[in-house]
Amino acid sequence: MSLPVVLSCLWVLAAALVALLPMRRQFAPGFVLLAMVPVLIVWLAVTYGVWAGVAILAVFVSMFRRPLIYLAKRAMGRVPPRPSGDDGA
Repeated sequence: MSLPVVLSCLWVLAAALVALLPMRRQFAPGFVLLAMVPVLIVWLAVTYGVWAGVAILAVFVSMFRRPLIYLAKRAMGRVPPRPSGDDGA
């Protein structure tokens, strides 16, 4: 196995562990995981091809859709309410 694949597997395990934390404790480690993703996606796309990079990007957007929507709203100047963590999802 190549190094980017091993690091990606470790990233997935870390993301799963962060998901087990209470919502109020997910922000800091979740932000770190969110910041690491572009490097991993580009590295995997260079190693395995553009289509692999597109597939990985689709998986990432699906996994982090709510934080990405929140950050997009903040970037557009609309400040959405902070998630309460009890949405039942």
